[in-house]
Amino acid sequence: MHRHGNQHDHGNQHRHPTHRRTAFAAGAVALALALSACGADRPGEEDARAGAQKAGKFELEVVEESAVPLSSEGVSVRRDAELGSVVVDSKGSTVYVSRADESRPGRSSCTDACAKTWLPVPAREPAAAQGVAQELLGSITRADGVEQLTIAGKPLYTYAPGKKGDTAGQGIKDTWYAAAPDGTRAGTERPALGVLNSPGLGRVLQDGNGRTLYLFTKDTPWPMKTACDAKCLEKWTPSEPVTAADAKAAGLDPEVLFPFTTPGGGRQESFNCWPAYTFKGDKKPGDTNGQGVGGVWFAIKADIPRSDRGRTVPAAKG
Repeated sequence: MHRHGNQHDHGNQHRHPTHRRTAFAAGAVALALALSACGADRPGEEDARAGAQKAGKFELEVVEESAVPLSSEGVSVRRDAELGSVVVDSKGSTVYVSRADESRPGRSSCTDACAKTWLPVPAREPAAAQGVAQELLGSITRADGVEQLTIAGKPLYTYAPGKKGDTAGQGIKDTWYAAAPDGTRAGTERPALGVLNSPGLGRVLQDGNGRTLYLFTKDTPWPMKTACDAKCLEKWTPSEPVTAADAKAAGLDPEVLFPFTTPGGGRQESFNCWPAYTFKGDKKPGDTNGQGVGGVWFAIKADIPRSDRGRTVPAAKG
């Protein structure tokens, strides 16, 4: 199998390929607004949570085709009535991820007897995908030398007692969950702020619908100013605020959050003073089609140091 992207030191893992602002009445007012935009204009937790819930309007156009793989060893996506979009293997069996693997990047925690119940999905050529972002596919080499398929770095398994099309393994021991198209746990509520382990870009931020978050290098982080005008907003959507708790859950220091009021009167989140956007060209969870657009749009890295008022640009350049 061809593996894409940079190698991040995760064991022996291999991975595949405004509207314009009106003039301010006075310079003092402009400065006051700029300062409030980055640091002092934080909404209450309830307001931020409400904003995050509204993010549902950014729902993805997930491919919900019948599970017809593109190759004998491919994976594809089907629609489950209860769990939503789930990944299946070439035989139509539901594919699972393990919570136990989340603390062991690049390695499988399921060996010996476990591997007889939870069967590693082999990573064989060709591993075509339907409904899964191809660049998220990769593999790890297990202790026994077998190559196991991964999505966004998560090892994949099927449940031996299960039957084609069922999800009998869902929730077993609060460890095993059907895999969503970006390697997250299907059937569970997505966090308002998520992290995608992209083989090509590293760990980048996602919104509550699995859309990758981007920054625009033409924006001014401090004093904060958006350069995304009405034409720009046809393709790029401002990301709504999240809470300090959401940031902590994603492994971020809440001090990097700087929600602000846009020229149009809406609320937008920024990270280290860089406004965040989603891209309408991303159609599936895990898509990163906005990366590098025009040489000015970049996915936002999840590993952001303590805020320095935008001097550090958290742009993924993988």
